[in-house]
Amino acid sequence: RDTSEQSGAPPGRRRQTGGMDWCHYRFRSVWKLPVKPAAVYAVLERAQEYPMWWRQIRDVTPLDERTVTACFRSLLPYDLVVTARELRHEPETGVLEVSMAGDLDGWARWTVRAAPSGDGTHARYEQEVDVSKPLMRRLAVPCRPAFLLNHALMMRSGRRGLLAHLESV
Repeated sequence: RDTSEQSGAPPGRRRQTGGMDWCHYRFRSVWKLPVKPAAVYAVLERAQEYPMWWRQIRDVTPLDERTVTACFRSLLPYDLVVTARELRHEPETGVLEVSMAGDLDGWARWTVRAAPSGDGTHARYEQEVDVSKPLMRRLAVPCRPAFLLNHALMMRSGRRGLLAHLESV
């Protein structure tokens, strides 16, 4: 099960016009998975393999040991390309975190933990970004609901893909 929250800018983050920054996004999803945390972490730490199980992640190309470029596209007809640089890789705490630059500027983090019931895993995905892609910036106000839905659909598909991948290995 995927539980997702999506929001606009945090309180106090404003455009110069005094309104909300329509190009700022914060996302949080929790994937409940019926497998052990170590197995989930082992898959999530291999970003270059995401396209094998997450269909919206079209390509991941390593640049060095800690940096990749990634291209993704969900339902809407545009690609997002980012360079992601590893900030945290902590198997002992279940944390994976990257900084992102490109069409999205900000950070993303996975936190993988045993479910409170002890039955499976909760993989929490958090992301805070500013949109840099010119088209998305121009369409920020009228298309914000579509952008939020696009992200939610991508996360739902990612959970399904990860679960199928974990069940096949």
